[in-house]
Amino acid sequence: MNRMRYDRYIFSAKEFIWYLLEGLAIDGMIAFLLYRSVIAFAILLPIVAVFLKRKERALMKNRQRELTLQFREAISAVSASIGAGYSVENAFIEAGKDLRNLYPAKAPIVQEFAQIEGRLLANETIEQILMDLAKRSGSEDIRDFADVFITAKRSGGELPAIIRRTAGHIGDKIEVKREIDTLMSAKKMEQNIMNVIPFFIILYVSLNSPGFLDVLYGNVMGIAIMTVCLVMYVLAWLLAEKIVSIEV
Repeated sequence: MNRMRYDRYIFSAKEFIWYLLEGLAIDGMIAFLLYRSVIAFAILLPIVAVFLKRKERALMKNRQRELTLQFREAISAVSASIGAGYSVENAFIEAGKDLRNLYPAKAPIVQEFAQIEGRLLANETIEQILMDLAKRSGSEDIRDFADVFITAKRSGGELPAIIRRTAGHIGDKIEVKREIDTLMSAKKMEQNIMNVIPFFIILYVSLNSPGFLDVLYGNVMGIAIMTVCLVMYVLAWLLAEKIVSIEV
């Protein structure tokens, strides 16, 4: 059975076409504004591949973040079911029912807990199932929970208390991430605006002063200057992105 891998992302056909066109548009914009050359468009085509790769990574991170947020609620539901007297395995099944009332059917955590129920009924152990989810999730929080849960279950630890503490720990990390995202949202917006300003300046000058930039096109010196500017722009963009990307 093919199970969702959260540590990678594969475009659907529709997504691939959409992001491919978006990447080609970026390539075309750079080739036109900086070089006014079809040859430059062809040479810069690797930009499209880089764009698609970065988009895949961004979508993967978003899906991992969604799963981790929902997993916090899931382990709280598991803890409540254990506290109500259910066995560990039945607690996961009951938690799956609660999650179906909280999230839509296509939510990652709902699908995962449906699989957990099916695999438990097929006589797989909860330890195997959680370790599999931890490996597929790519989430440090879920891996930590799986390790703690398996150790506690094997050693006969107080599972409800351990799960509550783990849920609280994950919740604290999520809240810190939310606070950072809130504080950095304005800076990220500024970064996005600054990313496109250089191209708007070139476009504005080209439209309002025709011929003013012609000296930079179609000659070796102009190509060299534009290439240096492009390299500096990319370096500045990467630096700005690193500054506003804070991991917890």
